Amino acid sequence: MEIHKLKASVRNTAGKGSSRTLRRDGKLPAILYGSDIESVSLSIDTHDIELLLNKVSYTQALINLAVENGHSFEKMVMIKEVQSDPLTRKYIHIDFYEIKMDRKISTTAPLLITGVSKGVEAGGTLQIIRRELDVVCLPSEIPDSIEIDISDLDIGDSIHVADIRPEGGIEIPYDVNFTVVTVVSPKTEAVEAAAEEPEEGEGTKAEAGDESA
Repeated sequence: MEIHKLKASVRNTAGKGSSRTLRRDGKLPAILYGSDIESVSLSIDTHDIELLLNKVSYTQALINLAVENGHSFEKMVMIKEVQSDPLTRKYIHIDFYEIKMDRKISTTAPLLITGVSKGVEAGGTLQIIRRELDVVCLPSEIPDSIEIDISDLDIGDSIHVADIRPEGGIEIPYDVNFTVVTVVSPKTEAVEAAAEEPEEGEGTKAEAGDESA
C-alpha cells in the first residue's frame, strides 16, 4: 500500500485567534496523538493537505508525517478526523493518530459489487444495504475495497456479513449478522412502496377530527 509524505511544524500557540491567524497564512491547525505518545499541536500547509485529500480516502491513507521542531522527527500516522466549516466546506482542523505497522487497526473499506445477479436478470431489484464495512487489519493490509460477487444471487437471496471472507489477515467485526446486499422481487418492492403511501381520505379524516376538537 502506498505511503504518502506530509510535512508539519510544531505549534506553540493555541486558541481560536491563533487558529484564525494560521488559516490566513495558508496553514491549518492539527493535532497528533497516539497510545504511546503525548499529544502534539501542529500546523500543516493547507495546499499540501488539500492535494492529499483530493486523491485518497482519508480513512485509509497511510502517511509518513515529518514534524519539524528544531530537530525533525517522523511518525507513521493516519487521519482520524477532518473538520470542515459547515458553510464554506473549507478544512479547519485535522486530527492525526500514530500507528504501528505491526499492530492491527480499525478502519473502513468500501464495498465493490461485481457480477450481474441472475435475480436481477429475472426482473428483481438489487438493494445495497451497506456501502462500506468496518475492518480490522495491519496498516499494510488495508484493502482498497471489499469485493462481493453477486452473480449467484437469485430473487429473495441475500449476502450477509458472515458470508464475506476477506483475504489475508483482514477481519470484519460484527455483533449481528446483518444483510449487506439482497435481491427483492418487483412484487415486494411494490408492496413496500404502497405501505409508505397514506390511504385515500386519510388526510381528510385527520383534518375533520381537528375541527371537531
